[in-house]
Amino acid sequence: MKLPVIRTIASNRNIQIKDIETAINILETIGMSRGITRQELNVIGELLSNLEGAKIVIDEHRHHGVPLKDSLNKFMQRVINSVK
Repeated sequence: MKLPVIRTIASNRNIQIKDIETAINILETIGMSRGITRQELNVIGELLSNLEGAKIVIDEHRHHGVPLKDSLNKFMQRVINSVK
């Protein structure tokens, strides 16, 4: 999970949650395809985690009015706390 990627996605007002969900569905379908290598699956997993994180940040930032920086910090704190 890369915070700069999540920040870039969340700060782009042209990207809507439905667009992210479409990308997630496509990546999940690709990940289930035959012939995908372990390395490719790792890349797909990284992309999926960034997209899922962006959805959370966008929801909090755009729909609940929390400043982007605060939304990102709160999200990363949740991630850190979940791995402790």
